[in-house]
Amino acid sequence: MLQAPVIMQDHERCADCPIRHRAVCAYCEPPELVKLDAIKSYKTYKAGETIAWAGEPMDVIGSVVSGVATLSRTLADGRRQMVGLLLPSDFIGRPGRPTVSFDVVAANEVRICRFKTSEFEALVSKTPALERRLLEMTLDDLDAARDWMLLLGRKTAREKIASLLAILARRDANLTQQTVADGLIFSLPLTREAMADYLGLTIETVSRQISALKKAGVIVLEDSRHIRVPDFVALLDESGDDSDGGMVS
Repeated sequence: MLQAPVIMQDHERCADCPIRHRAVCAYCEPPELVKLDAIKSYKTYKAGETIAWAGEPMDVIGSVVSGVATLSRTLADGRRQMVGLLLPSDFIGRPGRPTVSFDVVAANEVRICRFKTSEFEALVSKTPALERRLLEMTLDDLDAARDWMLLLGRKTAREKIASLLAILARRDANLTQQTVADGLIFSLPLTREAMADYLGLTIETVSRQISALKKAGVIVLEDSRHIRVPDFVALLDESGDDSDGGMVS
């Protein structure tokens, strides 16, 4: 489960939070932010550290402020499937549910804005803005899960890689409040091993397809952690999605 709260190194006001416009508090007014500010704490998890175990009680829930966490399920015989990613502004846990359904593990250094579950649930019951945003986020999660069913079940290796890059590019642009356009540069928060695990591919296939997209001019590797997209429509075409539609960002 999420561990007990710790003293944060530097207090951040909710109004100054970098994920404020996408997080669960996106619709809250200043008086409501003050109430959230009074019950929150921060915790940082190192890469590979477990944030929550499937089936265990959740005393604390919260939003990813920075970094990426993976959602996975392990079967009785040890087989494991990664079923989702938690990116900045995504929410860990669900009010009204005593446990988490999947293992949550930090893919890189992850910082979480956390609330005691009981205190957050009490505030949600009195705050329509929080209720509405939680509902929206839940519906977005449902749409994303359906998109990933299509990706894992029907798309080719190249389409899987292009789809993941398009999603990460859109989310990065949204968080930094940029327009998704040609020339967009975004950070790649996952190792190729993590990408392979998530997409059901081998590391060699991931590397080969990234190289192929680079050779075709669809992406440019600025460095080991940053990618530039010269033509975003071309990336969407490679993903197998319509350039005017596609996956939930």
